[in-house]
Amino acid sequence: MGFEKFLFYVFAAITLAAAGMVVTRRNPVHAVLYLVLAFFSSAALWLLLEAEFLGLVLVLVYVGAVMVLFLFVLMMLDIDLATLRAGFIRYLPLGAVIAVVMAAQILLVVGPANFGAEQFPAPAAAPAEASNIEEVGMLLYTAHVYPFELAAVILLVGIIAAIRLTLRKRPDTKYVDPKHQVEVRKGPDRVRLVSQVSTAGLREEQGARGVAQSQEEGSA
Repeated sequence: MGFEKFLFYVFAAITLAAAGMVVTRRNPVHAVLYLVLAFFSSAALWLLLEAEFLGLVLVLVYVGAVMVLFLFVLMMLDIDLATLRAGFIRYLPLGAVIAVVMAAQILLVVGPANFGAEQFPAPAAAPAEASNIEEVGMLLYTAHVYPFELAAVILLVGIIAAIRLTLRKRPDTKYVDPKHQVEVRKGPDRVRLVSQVSTAGLREEQGARGVAQSQEEGSA
């Protein structure tokens, strides 16, 4: 067994172990961290398959942006871990049955009979000057241009829907109107003078009232 095949089995084992920890950890933060590890090992597998662009995109986009966002959101939310543990135990038998069915379906579709070495022999080694990004771009914008545009439209609809849900009017939320900020003027719009008695004067006034009241009580 060559060194490249040894690395493949090592990263494949790490990926499977990290994926199993993602679905079995009861702490969501730990699950996200294991998912980051699974993405890193998957990127290493892409690099071994000479798909450098996909490996780098997996690290930069998913690990560097999406997973970090998930981690910050989970750390800011007040998640009841006791409720999560109770739900995990309750739905464990159903989840195990669904996992077995999904694994059987994957083996039937991606089994050796359909995707073995006889049906898809190993491709020829790419030359040193070959560009992985150029090959992906040629396939993406020629043979798969319509699915690519359809995916872009679906993502655009999702972005517009998220913005629309976020910008709904809430009467109990305090906000500042930018129009009023631009139209503000110096003078009464910015500064308001209020006549206020100083602390020293207030104490002197209270002391004088107390002396007068004591004198009245003494004369009575």
